[in-house]
Amino acid sequence: MTYPATTGEFSAVPGHGSRYERSAVIDLDAIRHNVRRLAAAASPAKVMAVVKADAYGHGAVPVARAALEAGASWLGVAHISEALALRAAGIDAPLLAWLHTTESNFGAAVAAGVDIGCSGWELDRIVAAAREQERPARIHLKVDTGLGRNGAALDSWDQLVGEAMDYQDQGLLRVVGIFSHLAVADEPERPETDQQLATFRDVLAVAEDAGVDPEVRHLANTPATLSRPDTHFDLVRVGLGIYGLSPFAGQSSAELGLRPAMTLRTLVSQCKEVPDGQGVSYGLHYRTQGTSTLGLIPVGYADGVPRSATGGPVRVAGRTYPVVGRIAMDQMVIDLGAIGGAGAALLGAEAELFGDGADGGPTADDWARAAGTINYEIVTRISPRVPRRFINEEDRTPASSQEKLP
Repeated sequence: MTYPATTGEFSAVPGHGSRYERSAVIDLDAIRHNVRRLAAAASPAKVMAVVKADAYGHGAVPVARAALEAGASWLGVAHISEALALRAAGIDAPLLAWLHTTESNFGAAVAAGVDIGCSGWELDRIVAAAREQERPARIHLKVDTGLGRNGAALDSWDQLVGEAMDYQDQGLLRVVGIFSHLAVADEPERPETDQQLATFRDVLAVAEDAGVDPEVRHLANTPATLSRPDTHFDLVRVGLGIYGLSPFAGQSSAELGLRPAMTLRTLVSQCKEVPDGQGVSYGLHYRTQGTSTLGLIPVGYADGVPRSATGGPVRVAGRTYPVVGRIAMDQMVIDLGAIGGAGAALLGAEAELFGDGADGGPTADDWARAAGTINYEIVTRISPRVPRRFINEEDRTPASSQEKLP
């Protein structure tokens, strides 16, 4: 099934045939595989599939459903609005939203049974929403153990726990969880993860002494899930891993037993022979070395491809070519070399920017290196102008094989 882009005055339905001009193809079997792989690594802890930012660009609703089918027990998002969209789609699994502003709709979250992360300032607003809805709020208290973003400061933790327990005694809320977030788990040799873990154990003890009996304690992200079982507690929050991407600089997805789920592809929209010294794209920073054929690839930074990623790989007809010249808003260029009249046959050929890399093709990691960024950004930034096409929407994995992943 193809979900059309949500912005722009155009139709995502192709005019004829079965190929789309451009699409991000999402393999939901890969999502299921990755969730099962991570669940095996986390066991006996449960798995929260993080589907914020439209599931890192993969499509929140289809990915959430696939993750739940594969054994995820929870879903996680940043914003309450993202959680409400999942509820509107009929997804009723346990669901946590943790990043708020003074304009966040806490009342809607309470009414929809969405768990709310609480770093301190939100507590009174959450309680007011619970009173308004005449329904106890479900909260997860967040503590900053060293990342320096949201989460209660350590010197305010006692006060936050005490106030939360007072409200719980009044029947206005339930402290469902306690959590924090790791800063450098993707660099396993660094000592800060040990320090954060020790701090987290300390704040858990403080909360337990105050009478908190949480359903879930959660700290681990994808890299910690794969490398630090001592951080798993009751629940792990996995984001990047469920999309099949590696969080470690020195290990590939395949080495971790993960399968990249997104393939970004389009069609070659023009091939033309040009003379020696032909400049390419804005600034003319690239010029051909001899007579050559240029292939036009109709995606650019408006589609989420980083403008800085000159040299990023594009595979056409089984061969990978680097992007030459500047990437523009809607297009980029590859130099096909001195192929003469053979270029005509490549008009309309599939051009793959990245995929699972299983056949030696380009990957999101390759584009991250070209752009000087991380693989998280490459997939997440693919814009709504690129339709998402979902394959393998039904789970056909035999139940007997679901526990045999590495």
